[in-house]
Amino acid sequence: MRVALLPLLIILWLSGCNQQQPSGIRFGVQQLPFNFDPRQATDAASERVNHLLYQGLVRFDESRRPQPDLATWERPAPRRYRFTLIGDPRFDDGSPVTMRDVVATYRTILDPAANSPHRSTLAVIREMHLVNERTLDFLLDRSDPYFPSYLSSGVLPARLIGSSHDFNSKPVGSGPFRLLSREAGKLLLERKSDGLPVSLLLVREPSVRVLKLLRSEIDLLQNDLPPSLVDYLERQSGVEVEAAPGSNYTYLGFNLEDPLTGDLRIRRAIAHAIDRDAIIEHVFRGRARKAAGLFPPEHPLGMDVRHAVAFDPQKSMALLREAGYGPGNPLELTWKTSSDPFRLRLATIMQQQLAEVGIRVRIKSYDFGTFFGDIKGGNFQLYSLTWVGLKTPDSFRYIFHSDSIPPGGANRGRYRSARTDALIESAESESDSDDQLPLYRLLQRELLQDLPYVPLWYEDQFAAYRPEAIDGYTPGRDGSYDTLIELEQRGK
Repeated sequence: MRVALLPLLIILWLSGCNQQQPSGIRFGVQQLPFNFDPRQATDAASERVNHLLYQGLVRFDESRRPQPDLATWERPAPRRYRFTLIGDPRFDDGSPVTMRDVVATYRTILDPAANSPHRSTLAVIREMHLVNERTLDFLLDRSDPYFPSYLSSGVLPARLIGSSHDFNSKPVGSGPFRLLSREAGKLLLERKSDGLPVSLLLVREPSVRVLKLLRSEIDLLQNDLPPSLVDYLERQSGVEVEAAPGSNYTYLGFNLEDPLTGDLRIRRAIAHAIDRDAIIEHVFRGRARKAAGLFPPEHPLGMDVRHAVAFDPQKSMALLREAGYGPGNPLELTWKTSSDPFRLRLATIMQQQLAEVGIRVRIKSYDFGTFFGDIKGGNFQLYSLTWVGLKTPDSFRYIFHSDSIPPGGANRGRYRSARTDALIESAESESDSDDQLPLYRLLQRELLQDLPYVPLWYEDQFAAYRPEAIDGYTPGRDGSYDTLIELEQRGK
């Protein structure tokens, strides 16, 4: 839908607007969660909602530093961490949260038979020692200064873990919200502190989401709009738009088991053919930053943008010739992406850039569930996606270590490198974070050489809302929904 047509469509739609509004906050989203079980969930929508339904031992602040959530901690020895519960946390049914629940939750994540994608991150745990109902010791295989950061997974009640209870359909947590109902296209949450209803309404089409906001059919939307629609909203009365620099990492991923994308020369040719600066300037309208690695430059583990792969079409064509491709024998590849119009547009632009160096790309777009299933299953040559909420160096093991190939982690490209594995393990073996940093920087330079991913950009975060309905909304840098925890409703 062309943005130029929006004013006419809005006039036609608003003419039938019913002014009586339901209570609660209505949040228009592009994607609803796939899994309410935090031990299994990996998609961004599930992670965001599960963070409202469950509490972990730790949470993260806006600077990506771990903070106490269910518990405080101390480190009495290099390989021992002691966690102590705070206050009187309760599950949805009113039963108390104890450290027995924590032990039961992490035992199932660590159980190989459970196939939890988060198992590799927690493999450092050698033993959990229950001191009492409120105190738990973690004994580690090695010293790890980042260990508390790994314990943000939602805690489930032990009495249900051993039963046939399906947490995916009936979540039971101790978070600030509970799930009231789940139906096609809608989730209804209730904020425990005051009973405020929050509806997450599925509206896949970006322009329709904008129209619903302007027609007062939703009160809030966050991200998942092309820059042209963000510009349009900024000019509208009765709507506020808030933005913040983002930390979520968008990348181009490869299947390293494919004979074509498994060829380093081809991966490098693709990386040098993509003009990220032009896309950020003209497509994002400056609302993104070029990436050189998983973490943005301001993060302690961040890579300076000067390390990013350079746009160099001549080098790209030389690498293709070296690999045996040219005008008489063009390289042909398939690129998978979601059916979101803006993601499809970005893929089409990069398809054209690749065509200019002699790479023919066929784009296949799918609804997100089908697309994400193919990526997890390794059914692709190349794809584009965004990592959401990366905060700690365990991400390197989770994404790039040979032991993290699904279902054991998120090494979806089946990347195997003895040198990368050794660098990850060497960094993890250091007991001080200052000693780890040089190894992680060396690791990231190795990843830029091997290119299991092509780093693309970090997109700005934004939210648009109706100030007559809610008292402000601040988007998190990682796109979380945490502002809903304190958000105040107006006029109802």
